[in-house]
Amino acid sequence: MDSFWTLRIKKETAVRFRAFARTNYSTQSLALEGMLDFFKYNEISPRESLGPNARTLESLIKKRFSGLAAIMKDMEKHGVLPTKAMMQLLFEHTPQKNGRQSSIKPSSKEKNIRDDAFFRSAFDAIELQKENTILKQKLEESEKRLTGILDKVQIIKGSFGKSKLVLEMDLKEFQQLKSPAK
Repeated sequence: MDSFWTLRIKKETAVRFRAFARTNYSTQSLALEGMLDFFKYNEISPRESLGPNARTLESLIKKRFSGLAAIMKDMEKHGVLPTKAMMQLLFEHTPQKNGRQSSIKPSSKEKNIRDDAFFRSAFDAIELQKENTILKQKLEESEKRLTGILDKVQIIKGSFGKSKLVLEMDLKEFQQLKSPAK
């Protein structure tokens, strides 16, 4: 016969444990053994959180599905016109192969969409991106010109005074350099 020991636990905890043992196990010893084995075999600690439970995961999934449904309804409502407008702006700057190609004229529906605040801000963002690209290209050109000029600069050390910088460039190159800078 097994011997029994007495454990000192709070009264509220003992009441909860006895109710748990009655519903899930035949004896209190088996209930305590089952709990200890559960933590041991699953390699978890009672102090750790097991993460999200089924209810919180279900609510997250519902929120994502409702967000996805809203996006799909918006796409059905507004169509692909913003994408079409972006493509038009991209092809605006490409050189045309022959003179017969004409630019695409927006329909009255597209004009109404361009009046919408969201699409207006999207078009403004596209315009800003175009300006940014142009400015970057100009900056790269200026950097190339500056490095070309700096490559032609020579340091001449004076025997009695300070060193001097000399630009080894003929007058014609210098005039060409000055003209686009204005």
